[in-house]
Amino acid sequence: MAPKRPNGADALEKPAQATAPRAKRPAGLYAALDLGTNSCRMLIAEPRGSGFHVVDSFSKSVQLGLGLEKSGRLSRSSMARTVQALRICQQKLKKHKVRRMRLVATEACRRAINAKEFIARIHRETGLRLDIIEPEEEARLAVISCAPLVSPKTENLLVVDIGGGSTELVWIDIGGVPPTDRPHAIMRLHAGFKTGQRDRPQAQVVDWISVPLGVATLREQFNDVEDDSARFALMSWFFEENLNDFTPYHDLTPQRRFQIVGTSGTVTTVAASHLGLKRYDRTKVDGLRMSSDQIDKVIRSYLDMGPGGRRADPRIGHERHALIMSGAAILQALMRCWPTDRLSVADRGLREGLLYAQMSADGVLGKSPR
Repeated sequence: MAPKRPNGADALEKPAQATAPRAKRPAGLYAALDLGTNSCRMLIAEPRGSGFHVVDSFSKSVQLGLGLEKSGRLSRSSMARTVQALRICQQKLKKHKVRRMRLVATEACRRAINAKEFIARIHRETGLRLDIIEPEEEARLAVISCAPLVSPKTENLLVVDIGGGSTELVWIDIGGVPPTDRPHAIMRLHAGFKTGQRDRPQAQVVDWISVPLGVATLREQFNDVEDDSARFALMSWFFEENLNDFTPYHDLTPQRRFQIVGTSGTVTTVAASHLGLKRYDRTKVDGLRMSSDQIDKVIRSYLDMGPGGRRADPRIGHERHALIMSGAAILQALMRCWPTDRLSVADRGLREGLLYAQMSADGVLGKSPR
């Protein structure tokens, strides 16, 4: 399946649906739910200063996309697991009396031929209304969630979100933005990749792409390859072949003041392994900077372990051991294309982006960068 990307020069001219200016709402609780190919995750938070404070959360591996690659449909068992997880989310939303929320589904529901019926079933059985969002919005939300990690020294930024069913890449030029305003310029992209604002220097989206290969879908395509190392190599090169339509892939010019921000369970797991953490600690992982050589060393250690060793490694975890090598194959391909000593690890992503977008639109952030 070909990667999804803008067609033609006007692809970035259409901003996300603009909302009329709203009266400032009293600060209450906000919720963001991300139903992906592999996991169902939710955050409930309250605005605090220029960010937010999480008051409750939920995360469950539901494997919604299991078997989707072959059948094109969401299976009965996958849908049942997911509905059960969403019932728990509904109970949490009711308990906290959340009124402002955004609940979204991504690649598995974009691709499944029975997704519309499944979304209707979710509403019927849980009362929750989920939106199936387009790849552009998914990429945009991942970008704004990572804004606080952007260095004032960065002029060229690549944000990578490795999901279960797809991988989003967004290349942004912020060289024309004053250094102290660069993270805020990234945050302002919540209104769309092409906002049309000219009252101040803007972050310029050079190109973006949604590759329909994530940790689950890539692994499923190579299930028939028994040799661990051979399967890893094939996955890595196959992913790189899907970057051909991404404009920066063909630019061989060395990038000045270049930074990659990676957000995904793969990236945070590699970071935890690099640090030797026996128990995951977000405060040590989020914002950690790694070089290509350090990432490569961790990936080689995974290959040396073999499937049995990875299964037993507490740094990888019980739910991720089966998918870590497909995620590592994607990460290795990216490091091969864009070697860097500045990959920033982001333990944040779509849910955080959903929260920032809602709070920014409502004007409840203390320092809303708009």
